[in-house]
Amino acid sequence: MPIKIPDNLPAYSALINEKIFVMPADRADHQDIRDLKIAIVNLMPDKITTETQILRLLSNTPLHVDIDLVQMNHISKNTPQEHMLKFYKSFDEIREDRYDGLIVTGAPVEQIDFRDVDYWDELCEVFEWSKRNVYSTVHICWGAQAALFYHYGVPKYDLPKKMFGNFKHHITSPACSLLKGFGDVFHCPHSRHTEVRRADIDRVPELIVAAESYEAGVHVVSDRTERQFFLFGHWEYDRDTLSKEYFRDKKKGLEIDVPYHYFPDNDPSETPIFNWSCSANLMYANWLNYCVYQKTPYDLAELVPLGEDK
Repeated sequence: MPIKIPDNLPAYSALINEKIFVMPADRADHQDIRDLKIAIVNLMPDKITTETQILRLLSNTPLHVDIDLVQMNHISKNTPQEHMLKFYKSFDEIREDRYDGLIVTGAPVEQIDFRDVDYWDELCEVFEWSKRNVYSTVHICWGAQAALFYHYGVPKYDLPKKMFGNFKHHITSPACSLLKGFGDVFHCPHSRHTEVRRADIDRVPELIVAAESYEAGVHVVSDRTERQFFLFGHWEYDRDTLSKEYFRDKKKGLEIDVPYHYFPDNDPSETPIFNWSCSANLMYANWLNYCVYQKTPYDLAELVPLGEDK
């Protein structure tokens, strides 16, 4: 079945052109099916690109998904305000609602102390709210660092230089539902100036490191109930996302290495290697199926808060 989004959202035409099955909201409203309600808290500056990337992955399953796009109380400088007013809800508008799943994206604020981010207090409200109002949450990159710090006190550390490239990973917890069907090795892009460390995570009994990279470090972390996931790479990235970041920073005169394991022969004039698409689609399909659809109560009013579901 398709993903349900407004037919005037920019992602709609992009996904239709890719032959991905999406359904206008008015048609979906006439189907007698209980949608999976998924909220996306989009903290990225180019919100249209990020929402399209994530919606593409959520569309690739037989499940019927209803999306709410959510913004923090923060003026977006890289997305037209008209788009934000038309398609996004504030946290105040959804705080009484319940959701099967939640996705919290990354944000380009890694090198700022958490408490100095201008929407930190509101984001902490979202994290606390998610424990009562959401069944399973996926946090991405800085969103994952922020959530680990809020929920478990896990710190982040500055890196000597940007972790930037397409890295090989291996599974460390085969029982993790996100990684069902994965082979021994898979790839995922990383683009970040900070990291969390496995030693800190291993000291938290509620957490499991499910996948990591010898070069990029920890990638997938889960709580033991599989209601919270923390991803430090960017499975949602398109083929050319790292390329655009690289050439953008070069044009600004910033010091930036060629992304590792990304361009053939390390040559930026070549078309980037795109070898994480299969694992990205499988991971999001696994999350929707095993961690959301199979476990969420049909009536979301019966959702049990995180920590009380033992």
